[in-house]
This record gives sequence, C-alpha cells and structure tokens, in this order.
Amino acid sequence: MLFGQSVFQSVLDRLKAEDDETVEQDAPAAARVSGLNTGLAFDVMEGVSASSARPNQAYFETMEFAASETVAERSPEPLPPPEPEPEPVMPDHLERIALEDIAAELDISARDTAQSLSEKRRAFAKQNHPDRVNPLFRENATKRMTIANLLIDQALRHLAR
Repeated sequence: MLFGQSVFQSVLDRLKAEDDETVEQDAPAAARVSGLNTGLAFDVMEGVSASSARPNQAYFETMEFAASETVAERSPEPLPPPEPEPEPVMPDHLERIALEDIAAELDISARDTAQSLSEKRRAFAKQNHPDRVNPLFRENATKRMTIANLLIDQALRHLAR
C-alpha cells in the first residue's frame, strides 16, 4: 500500500492524471467550456444563422423548397377521392369452427409431449389469434382459439396422469 492506497488505486490515480494532461494539451484553451465535453456547433451560413434570418423558412430550406415560395403562395391541388377499400375476405381456415375440424388441424396424438403440444398451440395461435385477424373475423378466430386451447389443455392433463 502506497500512502494509504492500494497498488490498484494508485495506478488508477496515475492513469487519470495522465489522461487529464493529454486532454488539456489536445484542446485549445479558447474553445473549452467548463463542464462541456464537446465544442459548440452553430448552423451559420454567410455569417447569419438560418433561424435568426428567416425563422419561418427553416423547414422549407431542408425540404428543398424555393426560398421565395411560401405555403400561402402555393395553390393547393385537389386531392383525388380516396378509393374504397375492398371488402375483406374471410380466410378458409377461419370458417372451420367445428370441434372435429380443429381437432383434425391440431392432429393431437398419444405420441405428443408437453413440448410438442406447446409448439402446436403457438403455431395455431400464430394463424388464428383474434388480435392477428381482421376485426370482422374476430368472433370466429376467438371460437377457434378457445376450442384449440381446450383440446390442448385436455391433452396436457392426460399426459400428467
């Protein structure tokens, strides 16, 4: 221990002192501001900052508008009427909400493990979860997910026995 410090602490103090000396040598004294790690940068063009010369034109300059053209001078072009969205079509798998159809899709067998049943649940939810389908078809998706979860939960209970 040197002067009440561990060897490690004395090395850290020496390295910090060397680092402070190199920072002071690298940065010119006029540009340093106490408490700031970097210099200040101003957006100055031809001696006048863009924001002080034309504050209402700053956005137009970045958008490549002509400096003389303003929003008021431009004549608005009429927008074409929006095209109506086509009526969504229900996917075929969402139309099958019978217990037998969903059981056939899941293909649960006695060979299934808890992990394989979990993977089947995830894969089924990826296609059928109500949050992933059009709002018009959520009722069918909810029924399908409810039945699938029921079937998978029953299979998991049979595995536990």
